[in-house]
Amino acid sequence: MGSSGTGRKDKSSDSSTHKKNSKRPKYSRFTQQELPACKPILTPPWVIAVFVTIGIIFIPVGLVSLSASEHVVEIVQEYDADCIPLDYRKDKVGYIQSDRTNKTCTLSMTVPKQMRSPVYIYYQLENFYQNHRRYVKSRNDKQLRNKAGEQMTSGCDPEETAAVGPDKAPIVPCGLIAWSLFNDTFKFSFESKVLDVNKKNIAWESDRKHKFGSDVYPKNFQNGSLIGGAQLDSSLPLSEQEDLIVWMRTAALPTFRKLYGKIEQDLQANQKISVIVQNNYNTYSFGGKKKLVLSTTSWIGGKNEFLGVGYLTVGGLSLTFAVGFILVYILKPREIGDPSYLSWNRNPAGHLIS
Repeated sequence: MGSSGTGRKDKSSDSSTHKKNSKRPKYSRFTQQELPACKPILTPPWVIAVFVTIGIIFIPVGLVSLSASEHVVEIVQEYDADCIPLDYRKDKVGYIQSDRTNKTCTLSMTVPKQMRSPVYIYYQLENFYQNHRRYVKSRNDKQLRNKAGEQMTSGCDPEETAAVGPDKAPIVPCGLIAWSLFNDTFKFSFESKVLDVNKKNIAWESDRKHKFGSDVYPKNFQNGSLIGGAQLDSSLPLSEQEDLIVWMRTAALPTFRKLYGKIEQDLQANQKISVIVQNNYNTYSFGGKKKLVLSTTSWIGGKNEFLGVGYLTVGGLSLTFAVGFILVYILKPREIGDPSYLSWNRNPAGHLIS
């Protein structure tokens, strides 16, 4: 009897040990995918209804977006070629790099329709790859944020330091992005009356408050032998130098616009605006183009027909597919299969297979 009891104990202990060592996961309806689930069956009426719904929603949205874009008044004028004197047309790079040439030119822009204030002024650059890997990385965000980081110039090569006497001092702001700051200027007038350009609040508020410090001032900027772009006012903190802040938000595409300022008064139809351009920025060495843009805005932003055309295209295709499915469904109908066959463990009557 004693040996029999001992045998039972050994078997039970082996059984419990086996359970403890088992790698079988604990049963749950979640892990076994037995939770209730919605499994829609896409019958022809459902598919047709979905396509019709998409078409009914997208087409009106596309028409409204196109209408809003059409109400935006925009004037675009390319000036990089017009601002080169005839004597320098064959040597544009020599003209823009020379300190002796007069780089002032005058443009005339005619307002096609009434432009209600504010009228936004943009400069547009083409074939300028701000998204180049080395260019995008050539900055130090810690240096831009606070005064304690002025000495931080890692990643700013080749515009890290400038020669100050026998020593080298850090450039603030450092890097190629700041060094290549756009420096063409524009002055607007109408019948000898100056149109003031407001350059306040042209940068993102989050950039002004959090990315550019109010205690960081330009130092040793554009002091090297090769000047890249605009100078900065050393008496103003970086948080107030909004042209720089706008420029430092790099563009994703080689053709881009950046906000220059705002004219806060209405421009009437057929007005001739005179623009005095200081053509300083060198886009000629890499085949770039420069354009001046005056534009109003709507609830969807500036003039952009892509959004409206995209909605109309998707809506039109959806309605076309819906009509096609309706014709096929009517002319060549097919009997709908029994959905119960879709389950692997049920027979057609819906009972579990034993």
